[in-house]
Amino acid sequence: MIEKSIYEDYKIDFSDEISPAPDDYLFIFNENRELYLDSNKKLADSLDNFDVNFCLYIGTYNDKKAFVVNVNGRKAHYNLKEVYDLDHDLYLMAAKAVLVNDWYISHRFCGRCATPTQLDEKDMMLKCPNCGQNHYPRIAPAIIVAIRKGDELLMAKHSYHDNIRYALIAGFVEPGESVEDAVHREVLEEVGIKIKNLEYQRSQSWPFPNSLMLGFTAEYESGDIKVDGDEILKAAWFKRDEIIRYGSDISISDWLIQQFIDSMD
Repeated sequence: MIEKSIYEDYKIDFSDEISPAPDDYLFIFNENRELYLDSNKKLADSLDNFDVNFCLYIGTYNDKKAFVVNVNGRKAHYNLKEVYDLDHDLYLMAAKAVLVNDWYISHRFCGRCATPTQLDEKDMMLKCPNCGQNHYPRIAPAIIVAIRKGDELLMAKHSYHDNIRYALIAGFVEPGESVEDAVHREVLEEVGIKIKNLEYQRSQSWPFPNSLMLGFTAEYESGDIKVDGDEILKAAWFKRDEIIRYGSDISISDWLIQQFIDSMD
């Protein structure tokens, strides 16, 4: 998990009236949300030979202008997890850019009245000149929790994970509930137990596709494991040396697991 702040290298700004210069940063995405990198695994330095749908200035990165560009075709595009493996700093900025890319694609027309939208002068927002509806970038808050019982960690087999055997309990925050309520609800729904001593740890932007992951730790209180059979297929308590780690440290889940392992020293 990257612990560096994006604002060490990036400053927010935006405009749809600025065009890129030769030295600017071009975050070029195709229809699959994949980033173009050249033969040297670097960003493109020109939009020549690309079929561009839109190009949007999104601020300065390493003291140069940065643009998110949406194009047709595949060429040498890499998914974000591949970008992370190549360059952590580049991934951090690409994760920001792809969310802007998604927002701009989704809200070029008003969802209420279908009128073409306009970029606001003050906020990163697309506004409708007809009905006045404002369209901000969409972020979906989600929780993830490391639950311990003595020297064991609760891990579950998720039905939607093909390449991960066991993972932590996670889920989206529902309308009308607090983040803390979401943790208790998800745990009870998915594995049938109650927890206590819930503590917030840290958060992570997770662009798969648009989540803000809120990480927690908690302790077992009561109940027997009973999986829902839908999202969760299996669940069990694991000691430190029984835990099978993920293939990448990209996620806050890996960070929470590492914190548990370190606490056993």
